[in-house]
Amino acid sequence: MVTGILLALLAGSLVSLQTVFNSKVNEKTGSWSTTTMVLFTGFIASFLISLLVEGKNTFSFQHMQPWYWVSGAIGVGVVFCLVQGMKLLGPTFAISIVLTSQLSFALLFDSMGWLGLEKIPFSWNQLFGVLVIVGGIVLFKFGGSQNKKSEKTRGALRSDS
Repeated sequence: MVTGILLALLAGSLVSLQTVFNSKVNEKTGSWSTTTMVLFTGFIASFLISLLVEGKNTFSFQHMQPWYWVSGAIGVGVVFCLVQGMKLLGPTFAISIVLTSQLSFALLFDSMGWLGLEKIPFSWNQLFGVLVIVGGIVLFKFGGSQNKKSEKTRGALRSDS
C-alpha cells in the first residue's frame, strides 16, 4: 500500500511538472504542435523503456480488448485540453479542476463497474469527499478576492488622506 501511495504521489507531481513544461512549449508553438511533440517524445521514451524492461513481450497483445487501443487517442485530448486549460485558467486552477474531474469520474466508473473495472459500492462519504474538494477549489479561486478588494480600498483611502 505504501508503494502505491508513493507512486500515486510521484504521478501527481509528474503530471503537474509535465503540464508546466507543456505550457512553456505551447508559448513557442501551437497547441497541436505541443500535443504532437509531447506524445511523440512520450512514445519514443516508453517504447525504448519497454524494450529494455519487457524485451520481446513489448509486442504481446493477444489478451487485450481492441477498444483499449483508444487510450492513445484519449491521450491527445488530455494533453491538448491541459495545455488550453492552463493557458486560459492558470496552472493551479486548471490542475485543481482536472484532479477533481479525475476523482469524480473515477468514483463514477468504480461505483458503476464500467470499463471492465471491479464494481466498488458507492458511499455518500465518497461523494461528500469530492464535494469538499470542489468547495476547496472554489474557496481557493474566489475566497481571496474579497481580501484583495478590501486591500485595494484601504490603499486608496490611505492615499486620499
